[in-house]
Amino acid sequence: MDNSHSAEIVELPAASQADSVQVALEELEMVYAFIYSRVGNRPDAEDLTQQVALKAIPRLRAGASTPSIRAYLFATARSVLGAFWAGKFGIAQEELDEGVLSAPPPALHSAAATDRAIRILALLPDNYRRVLELRFLRGYSIREAAAELNATPGSIKVMQLRALRAAAKVRIDV
Repeated sequence: MDNSHSAEIVELPAASQADSVQVALEELEMVYAFIYSRVGNRPDAEDLTQQVALKAIPRLRAGASTPSIRAYLFATARSVLGAFWAGKFGIAQEELDEGVLSAPPPALHSAAATDRAIRILALLPDNYRRVLELRFLRGYSIREAAAELNATPGSIKVMQLRALRAAAKVRIDV
């Protein structure tokens, strides 16, 4: 019998690394659920979760802290999902940052909802109203809104966030 088979050496984690690995395994269950909720099928969710796990190995070997592991796994999951959807739709991954895939599906509009939206927009400062109109009523991308308003995409993202927060605080009697 030939015993010249090459053996693979597997390095077992040290005590602190073992804790990181245990935390990561528990977190991967939540990462799987997160990914599954976004792709809607088990095979893709399993493949994408495996990609996240493989990317996390270097961080685990470094003995990262529990909050750091959780944040890293979910940031990696978002990145992996972005690449997945970019490939699926044949678009640049940068466009995903602009909300192309996170836009809500078209909803049925009621006259009351439309009236309420118009009243809320009217109460916002002009720059906030304009960015919300461009982004959500006209469907402009971040880049297109930035060009229209002579601003940078980064400033449009910040302005949009602030405008949404301001709109959420507006109280209108229904």
